[in-house]
Amino acid sequence: MPATASPDIAYIEEISPGSGRRVAPRAHLDSDSPVLDLCGDWRFRLYPSAGEADAAASDPGFDDSGWDAIDVPSHWVLRGDGRWGRPAYTNVKYPFPLDPPHVPDANPTGDHRRRFGLPPDWLAGGRVWLRFDGLESLGRVWLNGHEVGVVRGSLLRQELDVTDQVRAGGNVLVVRVHQWSAMSYVEDQDQWWLPGIFREVTLLHRHDAGLDDVWLRADRDPATGRGTLTVELSCPPEAYPVRVRCPELGLEAELRDAAAAHALDVGPVEPWSADVPRLYEVVVANAAETVTVRMGFRRVEVVGDAWLVNGRRLRLRGVNRHDFDPIEGRVFDAPKVREAMLLMKRHNINAIRTSHYPPHPVLLDLADELGFWVIDECDLETHGFETNGWVGNPSDDPDWREVYLDRAHRMVERDKNHPCIIAWSLGNESGQGGNLAAMATWIRRRDPGRPVHYENDHTDRYVDVVSRMYATVEELVELTRTRPGRPIIECEYVHAMGNGAGGIATYEATFDAHPALHGGFVWEWRDHGILTATADGTPFHAYGGDFGEVFHDGSFVCDGMVLADGTPTPMLAEYAAVVTPIKVVLAAEGVTVDNRRHDGDTGDLTFGWVHEVDGRAVASGVLAVPPVAAGDSTSVPLPTLDRGAAGEHWLTVTAALADRTPWATAGHVVTTAQLPLGVVEPGASAAPVAAPEPAVPSDDGGYALGEARFDRWGRLLSVGPLPVLGGEVTLWRAPTENDSLATRGSYELADPAETMGLGVDGPSSAERWREAGLDRLQPRLVALVPGPDGLTTRYLLAAANSAQHLTVEQRWRWSAGALQLDVDVQPSAGWTVTWPRVGVHLRLPAGYAEASWFGTGPGRELRRQPGRRARGPVLGRLDDLTVRYAVPQESGHREALRELRLAGEGLPSFSVTTTPVARARPGFVVARHSAEEWTAARHPHELPRSHGVHLLPRPGTARPRLPLVRAGRPARTRALAASGGGVRPVQGRPRLPCRRLTTPAHRRTR
Repeated sequence: MPATASPDIAYIEEISPGSGRRVAPRAHLDSDSPVLDLCGDWRFRLYPSAGEADAAASDPGFDDSGWDAIDVPSHWVLRGDGRWGRPAYTNVKYPFPLDPPHVPDANPTGDHRRRFGLPPDWLAGGRVWLRFDGLESLGRVWLNGHEVGVVRGSLLRQELDVTDQVRAGGNVLVVRVHQWSAMSYVEDQDQWWLPGIFREVTLLHRHDAGLDDVWLRADRDPATGRGTLTVELSCPPEAYPVRVRCPELGLEAELRDAAAAHALDVGPVEPWSADVPRLYEVVVANAAETVTVRMGFRRVEVVGDAWLVNGRRLRLRGVNRHDFDPIEGRVFDAPKVREAMLLMKRHNINAIRTSHYPPHPVLLDLADELGFWVIDECDLETHGFETNGWVGNPSDDPDWREVYLDRAHRMVERDKNHPCIIAWSLGNESGQGGNLAAMATWIRRRDPGRPVHYENDHTDRYVDVVSRMYATVEELVELTRTRPGRPIIECEYVHAMGNGAGGIATYEATFDAHPALHGGFVWEWRDHGILTATADGTPFHAYGGDFGEVFHDGSFVCDGMVLADGTPTPMLAEYAAVVTPIKVVLAAEGVTVDNRRHDGDTGDLTFGWVHEVDGRAVASGVLAVPPVAAGDSTSVPLPTLDRGAAGEHWLTVTAALADRTPWATAGHVVTTAQLPLGVVEPGASAAPVAAPEPAVPSDDGGYALGEARFDRWGRLLSVGPLPVLGGEVTLWRAPTENDSLATRGSYELADPAETMGLGVDGPSSAERWREAGLDRLQPRLVALVPGPDGLTTRYLLAAANSAQHLTVEQRWRWSAGALQLDVDVQPSAGWTVTWPRVGVHLRLPAGYAEASWFGTGPGRELRRQPGRRARGPVLGRLDDLTVRYAVPQESGHREALRELRLAGEGLPSFSVTTTPVARARPGFVVARHSAEEWTAARHPHELPRSHGVHLLPRPGTARPRLPLVRAGRPARTRALAASGGGVRPVQGRPRLPCRRLTTPAHRRTR
């Protein structure tokens, strides 16, 4: 009689790596052995708890016709329109009591049933293995009524030998998946909790004399360039002889038995690297099976403080990456992932940390092919124990030793053939303990050719690479002193949540200055917003709390360089500009090209130049730059330019791909550099400056100034026929998410020089801004003086119950058909907070739809973006000038504005030009919503219908007494305070030099 499900559910809380006839961990191989894909439609039923699951469901004769259907792979909480539960997000804390290994009685449990036919020849001989590539968090498996095993390890491959259970004709496979199990305690990664079978289920036919496992260790001696191929096989004696062939290398070898020499000298070989991912196809075959492996020859070493590949130091320009899709969760879509990795390559990203588990194996195939350095991380995180002082942490509990070791085994064995992997990571944020040390010991013994990484080991007892998260530049420099002779990386840094990720250029300069620092990995690649909809059908990307979770960590799951739908944020362009491996420096002495690639000269690049006057090209050409070898630099003269024309002269040099590559088209720009050549003033024939017109009272009690109209308080009403409202100074901008975080990073309350750059715990900048009333300033008119040369207003801005204020003087002039504005702002004594902005707020008609400008861009910046300097004209849709972050916040500021033009159907062209003061120019934001509307909304769809276009010119930041608040260091929860920055007032001194804005009602296009 077939076995039925036992009411005993103790296996859910069992501390075990798995049970049943488990196949030893082995490599992911491209084999010609038969496979049967079991993905597709399965029958499905969800139970509220494990104890309520139907014990008869494992019987092959059970009638499941009344069950629902579900597609595999999938997560059941992303199916069923909510009737199967909802996703839940926590970052650190467990969403159940901290009582290992026990889990709640309310444990959603999904039965999955699949019928399949077996090819008849599979029963003629050999073995049949059942493979699970990923399910959360535990699966109990029956085949034809027989229990064949319990699968543990949500993101690790598990194979079961089911030879004795399969049969000819129809078969019934039942997988009971429990959302919570003892394994949930070691799978507390910062991501959504998403139960289900989310990776492939496969049946494999294995020949008795098959090649069960193949490991090709492809070493290359950097000194000689010769390669050695060491072949390690797992197969029975009858599998021999085994042939090893690589026609490209002229390799033909036959291994007669297990005792034969398996180390093959293959002669000179080209190295594999992330820059030049040279792969060789090797075929390993015998009479029963053929396995094909794409391998790359390289040697990975740690020598003193140098982490070397092929004898050269690594420089990691990396990202942390999860398997995630906004619709499918952790279900892997190879074409989409390839496109995302191509986007990474096009933005100078060369490394991936697989946070915080081994990825789908196809990702590593793509990394081999396209070229990425990879730190492969184990499926391990126990972060929630930190909240209880790490008491009970499994990392130091001997009962969990086999679970930890099993996870290391399955990661290393599955992925060992990939040349892209340059380190094994024990896991993430799991404290310290003997189980981690045991993992490291086993990994080193099994694979001495790759170092071990683990950030939480700050004693460096069992790691080869010193690693930190969000270390300040001060801490990194100190580590080079306190950890001499050790390579150092930032496994997470420049937190990319919302409009964040400041300080990239500072980190890059620090990496340049200290060779022991090998770079880092941005947290992280993609927002994890889940595409959902409101009750009325409005789509939006949800984050923690949007599915009714009582316990969650909000929008902290949306912290990527691309939005959930894959749209790049401005931070991605900034990162690409700063970390580019081709550094081009322009100076009066010439053009210097520094090639910081790991491999490959610059012969694939064309160095073009453009001479622009007032943002318009007047000449262009190509620099004759000889190929520069990796690690070398060269200089060439500047092109000969005619600098006689009046206007602002710029030289721009771009390094672009000369030909198509596997990751970009010809002409793709790898880097850009600019050199200001100065300003040539107009000659004496230029038209004289017109005299200003007087301000006179108007019939409505206000004032007229040329074609501009003001109300009785001196507020702008219109310019010509165009309603233009406001003009008042504002200090408020919508806080970024990092502005709103209170953990560390506060430089308002601590001197960074005295805290190793850490700052102190909050309150957050946003809290302090609100406490100071910067979001509710009230004006009081002090003086309004109409005169023969214009209109001058003086008023105070202050918040209720606050003695601190600022005095604003605005001088309006009308001359030569344009309205001019000079602004002077002086703070009172007593200010103790930064100001998020100093700007002027104008509201224009909603019909404006396009903007063109001469200034920085075209990216949507809030801060100064190193490498993104003056250019123009730039043309864009007004709706594209700000970013639809998961949480609405300030975005879209562009600095160093020369001229801005807005256009809209049926509206006159609206132009703003600026005059530099103290060598600084204002920037601008133009948006459909005001800062107050952004502040009030928690999701983009909650923004009200736009009633106008909001234009906010604000002063530049190149002023010595207005420093930006520096990016702070987050706590271990990846929090980062005040990265958006603000300006700090100096008591009793003018803080805003005059800014001259000309706002004509009508202006001809030049």
